Amino acid sequence: MDGKFYQLASFEYVADVQILKGKLESEGIPVFLRDENTLNSDPLISQAIGGVKLLVYSQDKERALEIYNEVRVYALDENDNPITCPNCKASKSEVYYNRKGVFYKLFPFFEKRKYKCLNCGMITKSS
Repeated sequence: MDGKFYQLASFEYVADVQILKGKLESEGIPVFLRDENTLNSDPLISQAIGGVKLLVYSQDKERALEIYNEVRVYALDENDNPITCPNCKASKSEVYYNRKGVFYKLFPFFEKRKYKCLNCGMITKSS
């Protein structure tokens, strides 16, 4: 193994990454978690350090992405329907926070929810 890593995803909480970690390892892909112990000791700093990062070897990137996209949970509206991108009509969006400014970094729950389409990258406001 060449030792080079690819960051597959980051998660706000350590518990959230464990399901994906287990799935990838069951498929024979070695997984490494960065900042896991830091967040286990102080979960309140998750936003400050960017959450726990899930890393795989670069040579496993494509297969890991396929598995991640199979089990990934996409954003849903208040009626549990997938958020549809107005640009490309894909139903593969994630919640997106810009976190610009000190106020939103200190109080992220005041920022209005937005969604980022994983197909075309368009960012939309919640309806």
